[in-house]
Amino acid sequence: MISKYISIIILLISGVFWANARNNLNIWEDTRCRESVKLTPYIAEGEKNIGIIVCPGGSYFWLDRNTEGHDVAKWLQVRGISAFVLEYRTAGVPAFISHYRAIGGGHKHPHMIQDLQRSIQLVRESAQQYNIDPDKLGVMGFSAGGHLVLSSGVHYNTNFLSLLDINPSVSLRPNFVVPIYPVVTFNESYMHKRSRRGLMGDAKIKQNMCDSLSIERHIHATMPPVFLVNCKDDPIVKYENSVMLDSVLTSHNVPHKYILYNEGGHGFGMSEEKGSAECRNWKYEFIEWLKTIYSDEKRLVETL
Repeated sequence: MISKYISIIILLISGVFWANARNNLNIWEDTRCRESVKLTPYIAEGEKNIGIIVCPGGSYFWLDRNTEGHDVAKWLQVRGISAFVLEYRTAGVPAFISHYRAIGGGHKHPHMIQDLQRSIQLVRESAQQYNIDPDKLGVMGFSAGGHLVLSSGVHYNTNFLSLLDINPSVSLRPNFVVPIYPVVTFNESYMHKRSRRGLMGDAKIKQNMCDSLSIERHIHATMPPVFLVNCKDDPIVKYENSVMLDSVLTSHNVPHKYILYNEGGHGFGMSEEKGSAECRNWKYEFIEWLKTIYSDEKRLVETL
């Protein structure tokens, strides 16, 4: 009898594992790129839903997959928003503790933006399958992931996928961008050096590379609307990153909302313990902002 129950438990666990694995998508399958990059969908009930691709942070060296990834997606899913967690390529722990990328190899720019652009392409092309509206597809990122989603918002006219002979027939422009305590600049005294190293590698970094990857230098009037959040006491990514971004967005008349909380630090994501009671309100503020963009989305009102 005991062995029978054990067999049933193993079967159930295997079934759950198989179901999760089946849901995961390798975005580079059947392409020239030989990497395996996972995109995990969390599909909400209903049709023509808003979709969001979620990019965790981790200084471009690793990923906070739960607090800034899967936990975020689950929260959005319950509220009628379909989410897709992108585990984009990062430099990795070996690159953090050594400098092997100085002589070539390893993950660095443009691998990360290629992963995000490919995800935007695939989700839009499969919008009917995922029951989302392809014209309501946004991107949300945390810390270095915030820099990545901002990059997709300012550089959507640059097809980084062409390096892999991929030329999407759908737009690579996200419909809105949600950077949470993002890395913004690689030029000013308040840049995040670890993220710069993670993104650019260990070879001598040229000034033109820093300029090309500093978001504030590429803001333009046609970039998507932005919802921006950070905390003044952030000990990791200095809060001036977002203050500067807010200023440049304003000067270019980009529709956006910026919330600067006094307390909360960094890395709180979707946690109900990290940060502060004040900053953990960001997710509800985001839903309220989203309602101003999509006033026809009655489901957003019902799920607050």
